[in-house]
Amino acid sequence: MIVKVNQLVKRYGDLVAIDHLNFDVKEGEIFGLLGPNGSGKTTTINCLLSLLKYDKGEIELFGKSMTPEAYDLKRNIGIVLQNVAVFDELTVYENIDYFCGLYVSDKAKRKTLVEEAIDFVGLEDYKRFYPKKLSGGLLRRLNIACGIAHQPKLIILDEPTVAVDPQSRNKILEGIQELNRRGATIIYTSHYMEEVEQICTRIMILDKGRVVATGTKEQLKNMISVGEKITVEAYHPTPSQIEAITALPNIIGVENSGNQIVIRSAGGKNNLENVLETLKREQLSYGKIYSELPTLNDVFLEITGKELRD
Repeated sequence: MIVKVNQLVKRYGDLVAIDHLNFDVKEGEIFGLLGPNGSGKTTTINCLLSLLKYDKGEIELFGKSMTPEAYDLKRNIGIVLQNVAVFDELTVYENIDYFCGLYVSDKAKRKTLVEEAIDFVGLEDYKRFYPKKLSGGLLRRLNIACGIAHQPKLIILDEPTVAVDPQSRNKILEGIQELNRRGATIIYTSHYMEEVEQICTRIMILDKGRVVATGTKEQLKNMISVGEKITVEAYHPTPSQIEAITALPNIIGVENSGNQIVIRSAGGKNNLENVLETLKREQLSYGKIYSELPTLNDVFLEITGKELRD
């Protein structure tokens, strides 16, 4: 087990930010850590890194107790925070060399690691550039290179794709998956549900400092009531035709607006087939039909609610 958290509690005065939190991260996982604003994600990460003192509980990394003085454990951790943390007065190469030097003192070895990190994030043509000359996407890739150059076993990435273009986002996500294939265990936080769904092998959803759901994306989708959504381009359906669709097994809602019927179903393997048979039986003329399975975004909203968070 790479990470093990047991009964973690963190309070800020009367506010309980982390409420008896329990979870683990297995070796080789890309572990998604999700939650609304204020759910406790950042506090959890800061406690993991011993950057924040907590009130109760135990945290183990690599099978050992994590403390502020556990430098042997910290050498095996890479951190890429949401806010880009590099030195404006240093070049791309110098920045990566500096952060790698916090863990690797041997200059020859460090030079190799820095070059490998530059190649990995695709900054070969920008070694002598200063951060102010880089685009947002290049800055993010520099930030990642600084966090992973020493080749840590555990990498924590907090919103690494915020405010970057689709090409840079794709490059970053591919890089994260490659790091994982090379042996790194990764904890990944993001508000982009499609990213988490794309790369994470297991996902935990936090809300109000507690775990509200954990599992693979398939397991999480099976937890919610909403299943397949079927959209039918129909031509003037009658009330009786809508009622026939509504009466089908597993159908939990039917909305008819203009020439479109949106059918929401619970779990079931034959929902689309049943709808098609009903359309034929009811002699309802229709054009295109779209079938969409629930997304991780659907899961997140149903579990945590749709109210705005601060």
